[in-house]
Amino acid sequence: MAITGPLTSKAAIFIDKDGTLIDDVPFNVAPEKICLSKHAGTALRLLRQQGYALFVVSNQSGIGLGLFDESAMRIVREKIDALLHAEDVWLDDFYYCPHWCDSPIAHYAIACDCRKPGAGMLTLAATQYGLSLPQSWMVGDILDDVEAGRRAGCGTVLIDNGNETQWRQSHLRRPDLRCTDLLQAAYAIANQQR
Repeated sequence: MAITGPLTSKAAIFIDKDGTLIDDVPFNVAPEKICLSKHAGTALRLLRQQGYALFVVSNQSGIGLGLFDESAMRIVREKIDALLHAEDVWLDDFYYCPHWCDSPIAHYAIACDCRKPGAGMLTLAATQYGLSLPQSWMVGDILDDVEAGRRAGCGTVLIDNGNETQWRQSHLRRPDLRCTDLLQAAYAIANQQR
């Protein structure tokens, strides 16, 4: 599912939502509990200045698990947009995967290619917006994010902030860059672009 905005570039930064762009509060859709991660606004402004379009790509299994309704994602997007607006930056689009194989809700109980580590959200954005995946980056806080980026053909950044707990290794789960937060990732990507 996508919630749209204006496009500015053919190279993109795909950003995981929970634990990367915003503080990780499991299964949260309450706007008052949504906070940008430290220096996120500065990081996204820097990436914008480097010419990147900005996309959120987020697994939202809470929908498939029946913990909250899919309509809650519009409220979440509006809150994130408001927080970013205050930082003088915006998202080009916002994608999320509501699926969960064991969902009690039949139309969410599917094995999809949009749920990270699948690359479906990234390739859908590339198709819809004419993005160049080899010029783009996937930034996230777990190795499923890295694998999704690799599968899409993007550069990858792992925000090594303690949220990855499984550390299942494979060639698809080796990030190009490891950073401590989104701002360090933005500087690292900017240096790679030169």
